[in-house]
Formats: sequence, C-alpha cells, structure tokens
Amino acid sequence: QVQLVESGGGLVQPGGSLRLSCAASGFTFSSYAMKWYRQAPGKERELVAAITSAGGSTNYADSVKGRFTISRDNAKNTGYLQMNSLKPEDTAVYFCKAERAVFKSNYWGQGTQVTVSS
Repeated sequence: QVQLVESGGGLVQPGGSLRLSCAASGFTFSSYAMKWYRQAPGKERELVAAITSAGGSTNYADSVKGRFTISRDNAKNTGYLQMNSLKPEDTAVYFCKAERAVFKSNYWGQGTQVTVSS
C-alpha cells in the first residue's frame, strides 16, 4: 500500500522553526522527485520546494528562499522540510508529493497544519 505521511506541523511563534517530515512506503521512494506544497485558507495550493530523486538539486519558491531547506534521506525513505524564521504568512497546510514525471506517477500525503502566530 502506497503511503506518504507528513508529520512535524504545529503552532509556532513568528521567527521560530519547524521541521516537517514525509515518510514514504509502498513504492521506490529513491526513484521519485519530492516536492512540498502548501495551501492557506482561501488560496490555491502553491509549490514551496522541490528536490530531485537523488537529492542533487533543489528549488524554492521566492517567498521561502533563504528560510526553508528541503532534503531527503533515501535510506530512510523520508523527506524533510526545515523551516526557519517562520512568518505568519507561512501558515498553511503543508503537503508532500512524490513525483515521477516520466511515468506520470504521483503520490500525495494527507497534509500537516503549520500555524505561525504569537
């Protein structure tokens, strides 16, 4: 059974940090690129960060560059999103996605809530 399970969300004060995890099972995680998206209430889902299957290349939305770091540990079938210097506008549900574009194969996690508030 294919699963992507996010964890690590929660309530944090502005300027704080969180690390999200995305645990994969039921498929060959190391063959898939991984992306983190977020969706705030009333807004479209937006791409936050992406990392290639081997972890050699990363990309970030302009709004999180210099604050967020995406990484992965293929030996543990887990991806991460380290979020520092959090701002209230980072409040959203965060989703991880495993993507293998050439085979049009995608898997989504269920999402984890991140709330940045004092």
